[in-house]
Amino acid sequence: MSIPTSTYSPDHAVPLARRVFGARDLFSLWFSLGIGLMVLQTGALLAPGLGLSGSLLAIFLGTLVGVLLLACVGVIGSDTGLSAMAALKLSLGTRGASLPALLNLLQLIGWGSFEIIVMRDAASLLGARAFSDGSLMANPLLWTLAFGALATLLAVSGPLTFVRQILRKWGIWLLLAACIWLTWNLFAKADLAALWAQAGDGSMPFAVGFDIAIAMPLSWLPLIADYSRFGKRAKSVFGGTALGFFIGNFWLMSLGVAYTLAFAPSGEVNALLLALAGAGLGIPLLLILLDESENAFADIHSAAVSSGILLRMKVEHLALVIGVICTLIACLAPLAQYQNFLLLIGSVFAPLFGVVLVDHFILRKRSAQVASAALRWPALLAWLGGVSTYHLLANLYPQVGATLPSLVLAGLLQLLLGRVFSYARAPAQA
Repeated sequence: MSIPTSTYSPDHAVPLARRVFGARDLFSLWFSLGIGLMVLQTGALLAPGLGLSGSLLAIFLGTLVGVLLLACVGVIGSDTGLSAMAALKLSLGTRGASLPALLNLLQLIGWGSFEIIVMRDAASLLGARAFSDGSLMANPLLWTLAFGALATLLAVSGPLTFVRQILRKWGIWLLLAACIWLTWNLFAKADLAALWAQAGDGSMPFAVGFDIAIAMPLSWLPLIADYSRFGKRAKSVFGGTALGFFIGNFWLMSLGVAYTLAFAPSGEVNALLLALAGAGLGIPLLLILLDESENAFADIHSAAVSSGILLRMKVEHLALVIGVICTLIACLAPLAQYQNFLLLIGSVFAPLFGVVLVDHFILRKRSAQVASAALRWPALLAWLGGVSTYHLLANLYPQVGATLPSLVLAGLLQLLLGRVFSYARAPAQA
């Protein structure tokens, strides 16, 4: 039985009786969200500059650090029962959380549109390959509307229905089969030993590759609590999230690197998709293509939850409106290079969650009971310091990397300022 999304206001905690997700549910969800065509294409970004060995190392380290941070933020959702943006009120204040909620809404609309565009382009390519360029199955507009409608329908249905009725029962098994098939095809057809020995062309510093890899799990920081708030226990939330996303993201991004180097050395998106379509009559790619709708679902649903603390509307109604907006953007916008988009997200939200993690686990000791305040200036100043550090390092010292230093600095500033300007621990509404 599905439970209406509107049952859970973004501003109020999910009741304990409704926190039904266990480790298996969260593993299924985050394994699925760690997989997708955009993940494959992100791996392709690293391939020319770092080569196979350098790319895999950057992906391993970036994904490992990223999922540990992601899982820790997930625990905040299970501790408080609050949505991601509502939980920010505890750290930034009731009005201070409005800015990240607005930024999150904008970036999630962007991500949702990108996801639909990626699905459209891949489906059009598969349709043209299977039929002809003039076939209805190769029509980009048709696929844009179809995938936009599918993602919107999933978002309106809500996470409980999606995870329990779709992912856990059969979706994860199809994804595992697709990943295994693509991996077998790679080992059967590519000379991996030669690719391993081949160095990258040096066009990308390792630190930038690490930042791109870590940006994938960190891009989910502003919305993970929208789903982990349904978790039964913090231990299950942490383990299921970290393991599921790490396996899915590392596996698919690594395949993106290897397929690019082995079969699409030009690095063009269409060349990579055609190489993937050549495995197993295109069935594995088709399954991953369908899985991409789950990523779009998460973007649209969480955009609705984020806007729910700004607008007094039901979440499912907001999801319907945002799904239509994402579909319209996808109809009008071409798929552009989104490396800078990934890094821009990291520049805003990585430092923010450095602040939030320190505030929740160290200053508040995982409590959701704090004195009400419109703005918490120490936290906002720490966030600003982290964002400034990110852009300073990214522009002047790109070889150092910017994501982790900015997150750590923002956290340290929050620790210092939070203890100097300590606030009373009194019950307050989130």
